Amino acid sequence: MPVAKEQIRQIIANNNLSSVADVYSLLRDSFKDILQELLEAELDASLGYEKNHKGDISTPNKRNGHSKKKLKSQYGEFQIDVPRDRDGEFEPAIIPKYQRDISGIEEKVLSLYARGMSTRDIHDQIQDLYGMELSAEMVSKITDRIIPEIKEWQLRPLNPVYPFIFMDCIHYKVREDGRIQSRAAYIVLGVTAEGYKEILSITVGANESSKFWLGMLNDLKNRGVQDVLFFCVDGLSGFREAIGAVYPDAQIQRCVIHMLRNSFKYVNYSDLKDFSSDFKSVYRAPSETSALSELETIREKWGKKYPYAISNWDNNWEDVSSFFQFSDDIRRIMYTTNIIEGLNRQYRKVTKNKSVFPSDSALEKILYLASKNVVKKWTQRYRNWDQVLNQLTILYGERFTQYL
Repeated sequence: MPVAKEQIRQIIANNNLSSVADVYSLLRDSFKDILQELLEAELDASLGYEKNHKGDISTPNKRNGHSKKKLKSQYGEFQIDVPRDRDGEFEPAIIPKYQRDISGIEEKVLSLYARGMSTRDIHDQIQDLYGMELSAEMVSKITDRIIPEIKEWQLRPLNPVYPFIFMDCIHYKVREDGRIQSRAAYIVLGVTAEGYKEILSITVGANESSKFWLGMLNDLKNRGVQDVLFFCVDGLSGFREAIGAVYPDAQIQRCVIHMLRNSFKYVNYSDLKDFSSDFKSVYRAPSETSALSELETIREKWGKKYPYAISNWDNNWEDVSSFFQFSDDIRRIMYTTNIIEGLNRQYRKVTKNKSVFPSDSALEKILYLASKNVVKKWTQRYRNWDQVLNQLTILYGERFTQYL
């Protein structure tokens, strides 16, 4: 129940409040008093009568003094008197028997850690706000408590079918046995049959390789993913073989935006605007036949001057051209890996202050916690998903619908 304005004015007058510090001090003392009264009320309820009001109630159990207990809270540390009963049966619910920290400080530490703050910064923040000393070792111990949660998340069952799966990795430096090693964080993001984004896995391992991706794909299969319609990826040698070994019916779509960037590397800056404009006719073509025709036109215009910019498309056309057979609604989902690049930007944002991670586990913790913050915002499904779903149903029939 909110405090009435008249009560607030009376509190101000009675306590001579003139600064924020005065208000904070009052809240601290009031918080302690309220907790004390709640504990006394709990014992009243347990015994069946209020203090000094036993009356005709027949019970062998009775009050038996208090025991002192020091608590940590968002208002600092203070001592309360926990009431006892003679039979030792009373266990307060509001402050459980062995709990001494009621600050919710663990949640605050995890929240700060998820935003990329160092253990030193977290120490300073907690000390400034709550007057508590929290060592780097304690911060590490608090964050280590989510490791079982991470393992459970990594092993959780997945949906039997995902229309679209995006795969990418980010590279980091990790200290191992006194040496700094390169590590890759492998990210797998799926679009569910209901049209929502879902992070399927985050795995820290050796530098990017098709062999490791094969293990990741087998992990998806073992966790229940029976079929995938499209894998949307950036270039990686051996990717097609790895996908074909686990999901032979899946189509592969290379990121068109990455293909353009790779081509632009070979184009002089003075020609870049015209070259880029011409290439729009390729990836916006209504069909693959039309796209190939437009590519030939570009070859005639630019091929002699920039042969490698064109051959890049020739060499990868099989993996680039998948999206031409679909409508704009489906094309918008699959022709670019922007969806996972956006996720990676969030990861880089929270890891930018850490040049080297002390362990693989430390890297996994911060990526997992950052992921939890990201997915809270994923409340909307893809635009026009009903139309996408209808087209996928028509195109793939029972292969797709059997899992819906």
